[in-house]
Amino acid sequence: MDEGSTGRIGITFSQHIAEEQKHVPGATGGFTALMQEIMVAAKIISREVRKAGLVDALGLTGHTNVQGEAVQILDDFANETIIRNVQHTGHLCAMSSEEVEGVIQIPTGYPRGPYAMTFDPLDGSSNIDANVSIGTIFSIHRRRSKDGDGCAEDLLQPGRRQIAAGYVIYGSSTILVYTTGRAVHGFTLDPSVGEFLLSHPNIRIPESGSIYSVNEGNAAGWASATSRLVAALKGKENPRSAPYSTRYVGSLVADFHRNLLYGGIFIYPADKKHPAGKLRLLSEAAPMAMIAEAAGGRASTGMSPILDVVPRELHERVPLVTGSPREVEWAESFYRQEA
Repeated sequence: MDEGSTGRIGITFSQHIAEEQKHVPGATGGFTALMQEIMVAAKIISREVRKAGLVDALGLTGHTNVQGEAVQILDDFANETIIRNVQHTGHLCAMSSEEVEGVIQIPTGYPRGPYAMTFDPLDGSSNIDANVSIGTIFSIHRRRSKDGDGCAEDLLQPGRRQIAAGYVIYGSSTILVYTTGRAVHGFTLDPSVGEFLLSHPNIRIPESGSIYSVNEGNAAGWASATSRLVAALKGKENPRSAPYSTRYVGSLVADFHRNLLYGGIFIYPADKKHPAGKLRLLSEAAPMAMIAEAAGGRASTGMSPILDVVPRELHERVPLVTGSPREVEWAESFYRQEA
């Protein structure tokens, strides 16, 4: 990729997106405007996360979401903020959220646009009260329906058809990472000026790493392939011929972001409790898979690329094995032996 001005450390996200638009023949500016609104939503959510302990923003709402999970107050805030920021733009025909059961329609009175968006408003929200890194994940597709209100068909598309994907991590700093498939770039929010500034241009995941991430608290329910894989990571019969170090946060964005920068492997396998896998295909696995592949890594169900999985329902779940290409390819051999 010829990065030009888009690769200059310190340029704003707005400048970067405007420069990237020049590489797209026939671009209308609609996608750029949509990304700008996602960025603004991220700033608002970041502000609320950072002051959560000082205001009445911690704890549970008393409700459960479509997944049967307890909803945090900040879950609701993030979900409403994203919807409010993008629904009026005229660039979307429909949305889906991890927190909402069905298709989120654009309200009457607002124009419909050529894109559909899926998002997880606050990934890792069970960690909020412990001040652990959490994040927002988003995925954008071109609509498939012709006009009018969007529908499930616009959202139920395989990851290969994504035109953009990204996440925002709210940690020691707030970082926005995104890709349109050409490259992966990271922008850090500078609170002194209120802008996301390019801090990680053209991120490339290392070919191999030394870290593995998996929730070993679920080990009793793992299939034998996963048990053998993790045992090998702890031993010497692996690509490093030495034990890997374990790191596990429990927020997908945090674990993925670390492995994106340092290399290694992240595993969230199917188990007895979640035989189809736990992570949501559309709002978690597919966008992370697009980022991983654009950065030179891989993302798999253990058997095949995540980006090739054709979704059948909005909240479909899948196993996820992602990270450095060397480790992911090696991990797939364990699952294919038992196929």
